[in-house]
Amino acid sequence: MTNDILDIATRVGKALEAKGWLMATAESCTGGGVSYAITEIPGSGDWFDCGFVTYSNAAKTEMLDVPAAVIAQFGAVSEEVAAAMAEGAVANSNAHVAISTTGIAGPTGAVPGKPVGTVCFGWSKGDTTYTERLVFKGDRHEVRTQTIAHALSGLLRFIE
Repeated sequence: MTNDILDIATRVGKALEAKGWLMATAESCTGGGVSYAITEIPGSGDWFDCGFVTYSNAAKTEMLDVPAAVIAQFGAVSEEVAAAMAEGAVANSNAHVAISTTGIAGPTGAVPGKPVGTVCFGWSKGDTTYTERLVFKGDRHEVRTQTIAHALSGLLRFIE
């Protein structure tokens, strides 16, 4: 875990604590990496509720209530699925806010229009959900590390 990621995670924790909020994660391509970064911070139990690692489409549907029709229409790596994942994490936890990640970390898995490094993010709270799609460069580890950092940075902006 890089110092940059731990610094961002610490800032997220302080911002959540100041609001009295809990957060949750809904992760696919990061495989729990965002949750790991959060729980590296001492005291994170005060503001981290839970993490869902939903790598398969079935898990996204079963654990986060992502409609199978949305996955079929847009693909698991889509802003629509990222939004549904983040919303599902809030709905299925005690969290006030959630992060989601779904992407193609590589080295395989690319499809037309979605090269390796494509990642979709979701940030949700209450009636507000934001999404973003980025394409990162690098190997699998680098894509996942950049994804974790961006997910946390985005959450910080979202809650401040």
